[in-house]
Amino acid sequence: MEADLKTESGRELVRALVSKADVFLEGFRPGVTERLGFGPDVCTELNSRLIYARMTGWGQDGPLAQRAGHDITYLALTGVLHAIGPAEKPTVPLNLVGDFGGGSMFLILGIVSALYERERSGTGQVVDAAIVDGTSVLAQMMWSLRGSGQWSDSRATNLLDGSTPFYDTYECSDGKFVAVGALEPQFYAALLQGLDIAPESLPDQMDRSGWPTIRERFTEAFSSRTRDAWAALFESTDACVAPVLSPAEAALHPHLAQRGTLVEADGIVQAAPAPRFSRSMTVQPSGARPPGVDTTAVTKDWLGD
Repeated sequence: MEADLKTESGRELVRALVSKADVFLEGFRPGVTERLGFGPDVCTELNSRLIYARMTGWGQDGPLAQRAGHDITYLALTGVLHAIGPAEKPTVPLNLVGDFGGGSMFLILGIVSALYERERSGTGQVVDAAIVDGTSVLAQMMWSLRGSGQWSDSRATNLLDGSTPFYDTYECSDGKFVAVGALEPQFYAALLQGLDIAPESLPDQMDRSGWPTIRERFTEAFSSRTRDAWAALFESTDACVAPVLSPAEAALHPHLAQRGTLVEADGIVQAAPAPRFSRSMTVQPSGARPPGVDTTAVTKDWLGD
């Protein structure tokens, strides 16, 4: 539905819908909805059971609350961006870590948690979801390891940030890449077997001083075959080796295809709903309807008029 928030009739429509809603979701800067006349105080007075969910980058308070920002700036301030990438410079991890991981997923979790709590208390509440907060929670393992002296602030020096030769990517003979994640000893042994490298010819797996030698051997080995040849060789093993697929290739991979992880709707490949439930059906995407379609019918159904 559409409502012109700059008109009193539009704002009145929103307030009417709020009176019978479960969740109100807004993504303006702090104070905007209050100035428009449907802030948390107004809305919760209209509907005491309402979950009023607020999505921002910096949060509802703090020195930067009114400043503009994007995924990369939120990651930068939380220390997360500093930890991602090669030693030379931080690498932008798309906007998966901040906007979607630290932002929308924590917003959804907050809404679901508040709805669950409402079943006990009978009362709604305001959810303040800030990307800087959620991103910091995603990075809690890093903070935990750092606190116990097992994480360095220098990039590419830690176990899971690309410094180890057995948790990295390698270029193959066709210019494509494979990803290697053979952390545990049994997986590492399977990796060496697949690469046809005798364990005794390498330094110990956890000997940091020997990692350059191991990486050199791995680089040489992987460069001898194509990516798909390595993928076929390791597919039935527990070596934790996988081909680095393009989005187009991922949509055709047999595993994802069998699960229906990626589906096509209106000619567009997209992710299917997740997670999956044993009893409740998830609706497959069928294309978004333009705003305003059947507005009158929706309003009558919602408000009962």
